[in-house]
Amino acid sequence: MTDNSDNASTSSRKARGFGHERRAEILAAAERVFVTHGYEGSTIRRIAEEVSISPTALYMHFADKHSMLLEISSGALDRMIAASEALTEAPGDPRDKIKAVLTAHIRFGLKHKTSYQLVFTESARDIVKERGITRDKAGQYYRALPLLVGQLAKQGRIPKGSVHGVSQTFWAGCHGLVTYLINMPAFGWVEVDELISLMVDGLVDGLVPDKGQSAA
Repeated sequence: MTDNSDNASTSSRKARGFGHERRAEILAAAERVFVTHGYEGSTIRRIAEEVSISPTALYMHFADKHSMLLEISSGALDRMIAASEALTEAPGDPRDKIKAVLTAHIRFGLKHKTSYQLVFTESARDIVKERGITRDKAGQYYRALPLLVGQLAKQGRIPKGSVHGVSQTFWAGCHGLVTYLINMPAFGWVEVDELISLMVDGLVDGLVPDKGQSAA
């Protein structure tokens, strides 16, 4: 009797997620498991249990956890690229838009820790076998910064450094903060919002004068 009830419950759940919907459910479950247990500590069985299907049913959608991680990372980057492009194209001062892009970058990394490490951290080589797609997308995502810094340079507002030098300094500073927060969670950090604000303001205010204070 209990077995029939369990089967009915499972069947009812499956009915809500065929095809693309089921695939999306699996990816969402996999991301939760990756964040909770780490990539190495995650198993197909654990992911299947999270989404209430059998491992055999999961294999009908994904060959292994590696393919799930790549798809999660690719999808997260697609959303981040779209957000960066929207911020870049929106009206407003390029300096303010740079702050928005950097803040979004940090929050993206902290929300998608495993995906972030896959795309942006060298140690992620231990996780992935082929990084071409995600690496290309990381490069596409980076382009928003030199575009905005270039606009400031044309206005005479970059007193020191090249466009890519300034852009990469912004990127590296934010990456360092994300990496430390991910890898040293027990350090005793102050509130994350304060760290994000200080990092972004410190980087941008230090390299880009306030509007109207153009370099001579």
